[in-house]
Amino acid sequence: MPFDSFDVAKAAINLAISSRASEELMIKDLKNKNILAAAVDIGGDFNSSIPKIIERAVVASKRSGITKDCHVHDGAVIGATKEALMQIAMKANGYNIGGKIGIARSGEHLSICIFMSMGVLHLNDVVIGLAHRAVPDFK
Repeated sequence: MPFDSFDVAKAAINLAISSRASEELMIKDLKNKNILAAAVDIGGDFNSSIPKIIERAVVASKRSGITKDCHVHDGAVIGATKEALMQIAMKANGYNIGGKIGIARSGEHLSICIFMSMGVLHLNDVVIGLAHRAVPDFK
């Protein structure tokens, strides 16, 4: 049974909010359900970290086999990551951040979720951004 964008988005969200300890098991479980997934930690000053966050999403998606090494797939990951970042930019602008990116794909559905804590000292807030792209399913 193929998954729709809703299912893939839920997988990306669950990965982004998961602990490191449960992440590997979750990725294996999703793979058994034909959803490819990856997660990567992020952190630093929000504004200066944006290029690094995008790069980490692209590298993680390639290493895990979620995407192939082609400009169409790279563009989809970059676009979805930038969209998720822009959803949280107003809140995170100028703050230190720490969190995780969850990436999930099934068929032509690709979702990227960014879950992070941001703030100064011990005064932290939590924010989440989510984006979807439709990508060709190259065999």
